[in-house]
Amino acid sequence: MEARIKKFSTISITDVDTVGGKNASLGEMYTMLTSKGMKVPNGFATTAFAFWEFLEDNKIEKSLQDLLQKLDRKQFSNLEAIGRQARNLILNGTLSSVFSDEIKNAYLSLCNNNVKAVAVRSSATAEDLPDASFAGQHDTFLNINGEKALLEAVQKCFASLYTNRAIKYREDKGFKHDTVALSVGIQLMVRSDKGCSGVGFTIEPESGFENVILLSGVWGLGENIVQGIVNPDEFYVFKPSLVNSKNPIIKKILGDKKLTMVYGLEQAKTATINSKTSKRKQLQFVLSDSEIIQLANWAKIIEKHYKKPMDIEWAKDGITNQLYITQARPETVHQTQNKKTYTEYKLLEKGAVLSKGNAIGTKIRVGKTVFLKSPKNVDHLDKDSIIVTDTITPDWDPLLKQVAGIITNKGGRTSHAAIVARELGVPAIVGCGNATTSIMDGQIITLSCAQGQTGYIYKGALMFKEKEIDFSNIKMPKTEVKLILADPENAFQLSFYPNNGVGLLRMEFIITHLVKIHPMALVKFDSVKEASEKKKIIEITQGYPNKEDFFVEKLSEGIATIAAAFYPKEVIVRLSDFKTNEYANLIGGKGFEPSEENPMLGFRGAARYYNDAYKEGFALECKAIKIVREQMGLTNLKVMVPFCRTIKEGKKVLASMANNGLKQGENNLEVYTMIEIPSNVILADKFAVIFDGFSIGSNDLTQLTLGIDRDSELMGQLFDENDEAAKKMISLAIQSAKKTGTKIGLCGQAPSDFAEYAAFLVKEGINSISFNPDALLQGIENINKAEGFLVKNEVLV
Repeated sequence: MEARIKKFSTISITDVDTVGGKNASLGEMYTMLTSKGMKVPNGFATTAFAFWEFLEDNKIEKSLQDLLQKLDRKQFSNLEAIGRQARNLILNGTLSSVFSDEIKNAYLSLCNNNVKAVAVRSSATAEDLPDASFAGQHDTFLNINGEKALLEAVQKCFASLYTNRAIKYREDKGFKHDTVALSVGIQLMVRSDKGCSGVGFTIEPESGFENVILLSGVWGLGENIVQGIVNPDEFYVFKPSLVNSKNPIIKKILGDKKLTMVYGLEQAKTATINSKTSKRKQLQFVLSDSEIIQLANWAKIIEKHYKKPMDIEWAKDGITNQLYITQARPETVHQTQNKKTYTEYKLLEKGAVLSKGNAIGTKIRVGKTVFLKSPKNVDHLDKDSIIVTDTITPDWDPLLKQVAGIITNKGGRTSHAAIVARELGVPAIVGCGNATTSIMDGQIITLSCAQGQTGYIYKGALMFKEKEIDFSNIKMPKTEVKLILADPENAFQLSFYPNNGVGLLRMEFIITHLVKIHPMALVKFDSVKEASEKKKIIEITQGYPNKEDFFVEKLSEGIATIAAAFYPKEVIVRLSDFKTNEYANLIGGKGFEPSEENPMLGFRGAARYYNDAYKEGFALECKAIKIVREQMGLTNLKVMVPFCRTIKEGKKVLASMANNGLKQGENNLEVYTMIEIPSNVILADKFAVIFDGFSIGSNDLTQLTLGIDRDSELMGQLFDENDEAAKKMISLAIQSAKKTGTKIGLCGQAPSDFAEYAAFLVKEGINSISFNPDALLQGIENINKAEGFLVKNEVLV
């Protein structure tokens, strides 16, 4: 006689056929990983044998087979009726007295003969396979107390093998219904109703970037995060820094967490209830930094044990303050994808933004919105329909494969809607907040997930293009090819492009989009005179007692995201290079910036960093970079000084950096300078003495060589990077760098726009060329052609 019950301590990952993927994984972790310090709640599982025996005892196996033969496999028009009848067949059955007694005895043993709350989870024998997660297809019941309630929950789990969504999922994946059994896991409840819970991925779920762990969390029970009812906190942890850095957390995003799910009272006749989260807890992260790191370490242990990317669930007991892992399953999207091919989507025109949220996937779709409150009120859906709704639960799954896109008010990157959308390859924007009020039903829209981690919904049908790229066919040239980046949201995806690192990380974008506030307005908040500006600063920095910390945290997170994406390749961050008119446009900026006739040649770059008017703001920049390098462990980050006019000024900047904890050479810190002023070229050998490398800024160098303000519309036609004088300056700079053994690169558009310009740089012997992402592949092609000509000793024009 086969066993009907197996304790977690006797279960391993080889028992999928016996207890299903979910329970096999729980048993594996309980027996193999708790010795490494991980906490997994104890439990037991009913077996596939017990399920088949239940069907046989109640003589319903043949009835189920006959019923499913009637399923409309083309339109699935009778799916709801077939599912309901199948579930009723099981719910009307009876658990045998032998099986019931074995469940009761195992329950009492688990609880040490005391009635304790347990979680009752479904686990199918075909789930959690590399290409089929079965996420959310079967039912889970929480806070089950007592033997009678437990037996009822077990039978309900059996019935959930035939939820509408599970039937449709098996059809889509090619599983035969009568070969899949349902095991039920009974596990001690973690009191996360008084604590918090969440999910995590051991890779970045949108791009598949493998060096990051993403954790999400909410207050209370985890159903709110899985169902996408609330927007959770998110934490990005850099794996390589987990071993020896002070703080491997590279980004934290505060979610609204408006609701908290807790256990229901017995008299309420409901297992759980949702209550409003206090404002104080909404503004508080659910996990401390030490807890984030602990969970990330556990996630890394799980991934290493299973030898594949994993999707985990975790919970924190609010009474004991102990963290637990409650589930782990294989990540099913990226490990089955070919990382060497990529479809690139790009908008070709601008439009009015109706709403925005978390982008799931990278596609762009144009379609007609269909507002739905539930999957039951569907009149018509087609391949051009874009569903707009408040939130999506597993009941929606059968519909999602039919549509062009999904938009929700609620939900994070780890919600059920996000997970299923990724698996189906359907672009989604979740957690918009206002989608159902800012978008109209039946409206033609453009859904874009191609602009980074933020997805945008545009009014009307915008033109876009898609391009298939096969990276395996791209040969890298000897000249190093780097990227010019500004937006951290695109970094993980762009890391898969062929590259030798980042030659220019523009800090200004991060300050403008993530910080938004002038640094001196944070340092000297009391000096901000305009009441409206003060109000904005207070609103943005809410939750930061020290307003300067806001600037440092946001800047360090943005820089760290890009540095982590390309680690261990070098990433060169340029210190802020706003002009005074641009600085003045930041919140609170007007009171700290002078008015200049020609800001392009004024108080910009190196001159600001040691000046009393900005040196305290510069100290915040240095602090952010120091955190990235020393606390987060991203020592691949290098620093570049822009618009350094004289040797004396360069020494002043290096001294100021050292005073702020960034000492050149310490912890292998390299400091570059831009070559963008004629004085930089003329005295390149002397600049090489104090700086570790050069990067040619061809735009500024051209304007100052030709005496043309590149912002001038009147003079724009005379601005030409191909001008003989401008190219002569670049040639002289490269020659000087080669004499002093100083690394030198160039950042600009010309080498991708003009093949002859790339040839000129290659012939001169430049070390690296950096391109904007959309010009990278053309730039590589131009460099390869140039190097090919040189090898053949052909004359370059």
